[in-house]
Amino acid sequence: MFDIQREELEWGGRTLVLETGKMARQADGAVLARYGDTTVLATVVANQEPKPGIDFLPLTVHYQEKFYASGKIPGGYFKREGRPTEKETLVSRLIDRPIRPLFVEGFRCDTQVIVTVLSHDLENDPDIVAMVATSAALTLSGVPFMGPIGGARVGYINGEYVLNPQIDEMPESALDLVVAGTADAVLMVESEAKELSEEVMLGAVMFGHRSFQPVIDAIIRLAERAAKEPRDFQPEDNSEIEAKVAEIIASDLAAAYKIPGKTDRQAAVAAAREKVMAALCPADSQEALDRGKVADAFKKLEKKIVRGSIIETGRRIDGRDLKTVRPIVSEVGILPRAHGSALFTRGETQALVVATLGTGEDEQYVDSLTGTYKETFLLHYNFPPFSVGETGRMGGAGRREIGHGKLAWRAIHPVLPDHAKFPYTLRVVSEITESNGSSSMATVCGTSLALMDAGVPIARPVSGIAMGLILEEDGRFAVLSDILGDEDHLGDMDFKVAGTEVGITSLQMDIKVAGITEEIMRVALEQAHDGRAHILGEMSKALTSARPELGEHAPRIEVITIPVDKIREVIGSGGKVVREIVEKTGAKIDINDDGTIKVASSDGKAIKAALDWIKSIVAEPEIGAIYRGKVVKVVDFGAFVNFFGPRDGLVHISQLSKGRPEKVTDVVKEGDEVYVKLVGFDERGKVRLSMKMVDQETGEEISSGEAA
Repeated sequence: MFDIQREELEWGGRTLVLETGKMARQADGAVLARYGDTTVLATVVANQEPKPGIDFLPLTVHYQEKFYASGKIPGGYFKREGRPTEKETLVSRLIDRPIRPLFVEGFRCDTQVIVTVLSHDLENDPDIVAMVATSAALTLSGVPFMGPIGGARVGYINGEYVLNPQIDEMPESALDLVVAGTADAVLMVESEAKELSEEVMLGAVMFGHRSFQPVIDAIIRLAERAAKEPRDFQPEDNSEIEAKVAEIIASDLAAAYKIPGKTDRQAAVAAAREKVMAALCPADSQEALDRGKVADAFKKLEKKIVRGSIIETGRRIDGRDLKTVRPIVSEVGILPRAHGSALFTRGETQALVVATLGTGEDEQYVDSLTGTYKETFLLHYNFPPFSVGETGRMGGAGRREIGHGKLAWRAIHPVLPDHAKFPYTLRVVSEITESNGSSSMATVCGTSLALMDAGVPIARPVSGIAMGLILEEDGRFAVLSDILGDEDHLGDMDFKVAGTEVGITSLQMDIKVAGITEEIMRVALEQAHDGRAHILGEMSKALTSARPELGEHAPRIEVITIPVDKIREVIGSGGKVVREIVEKTGAKIDINDDGTIKVASSDGKAIKAALDWIKSIVAEPEIGAIYRGKVVKVVDFGAFVNFFGPRDGLVHISQLSKGRPEKVTDVVKEGDEVYVKLVGFDERGKVRLSMKMVDQETGEEISSGEAA
């Protein structure tokens, strides 16, 4: 019934199995990949007919994690998987980025990749397995995909590169890098690093590229036995249309791309587009050409003009040379009530970044296949349509916003203070108010400044820069520092590097051609190093390090540790005690199971009052010490005095005053404040107090002879 084909290889110390022919047989391509006990199913379906009226590849990638994969039931009211999590969105992008450039140019059929995690062993992250399974499924599907690709995770532990480190090894690693590419070149890099050098980062990329070659070979062997016949797809020859477009507007476009300002340049480009459309696609004309084909020809001409000019002259759209960074203005403290704020402007790109300090109750709970954990650093990136002078949909964060926010998160995360020493929940929001190239790197710079403005003691400031590439068929290339939006769209690479003066904290690379070489990456890294240093210098004009004090409106947090067996006393029955402390003092209190208590408030007096209250609950009274207390109850044989937090003790009638009084009420009544000495405990552990041993005026101890 099943025609099952398998490939198996040892990879990174574990067995990787690729299987097809048993599951999802109606898909164009389906591969079940198993690595350890992590199992992923990847399917590919592409429509037979192109999607009408579009000039791009309609490819969608959906990565989904099923909670049953790790034996869990989802949280929430409906107890089923819902909208994609941040992890699922990021992995979907991770898979999409290296496969998209490898579809044959001109392929316009709706193509959908669905990747499902079926089993998770809690040791091997499914993202690499998903990427490999997708590559194999595409290679088998018959769609015009010029793969396969391979992918790998690279760690750096004790000065050594580690292939596909397991989840429990990652805390020891100074690097978390994912690399993907073909047999010949690298296509995609995503990483977080603990201030590593350019040499170490480049070495990691090339180590990963070498390490996934056996996987590519295995996919090819599987395809030789199980691949479907390639689709009969040939890109259309639009050379005649391209020649007509060039004849009409080549000079107009060349002049447009000599205009430095983005708005004026876009207006000139739009005018050229309207001119050629009016000439070749007139309404109600039988001789009108296909608008989609003319639009394709227009794009090709744009690329040819811009790229050719840069290669030939070394000058870019806005007149800069290849290495110059646009003018930078850094400002901090611009929002009066924010805990920390910064406005970072680089050319026509601008980010308003705001930092907020919160307490333990602000931590984000994340439900994942490996279990629920708490996140104490949140970075949210927003890209409103007005930032590019357009109208558009307003709603929740899309894939792009989530991806850009995570890139900035990775860049900043390595320099954050240890949470135990700086126990705040940090939320940073980047509002992109203008955009013309690399708003994610503006977010990195703005986040660094906003955190320092809030008084967060980050290890060092972090800057980021976006690099571009023009790569010609004859091998000539130009690496561009601080790319514009047009250079990103018309170029071959988006290469983003963030880091401190010590080293790189994040590296992301996307390639739009078949891949780049080690030489090009080395040039890009060296050029990016100089650019980052320049940006750090411009940022230092606003702030060089964290402010010595927290922002005026930020909460203060004090941390104490109490014995675990005292936690119940601080919380009280049903939370009664801790609620009373919060209500009376106004401070926020967070109690951990290990006895760590965090007390937070913007009012120092409130923190002190809450701490004193908690200490009085957990501290033990000392025999022989003198305390001031309040009479809470009077009985025939003495008075009960509340003298130490919630603790009461008995002052026996014989200990009320010098000489035994006839009645307790002759000496004290309820509500009186008195001085008492702790003289000991009875056989039942009850506290015994004495008033007659203490001068009730001064609180000084009276000698035993005088007190008798």
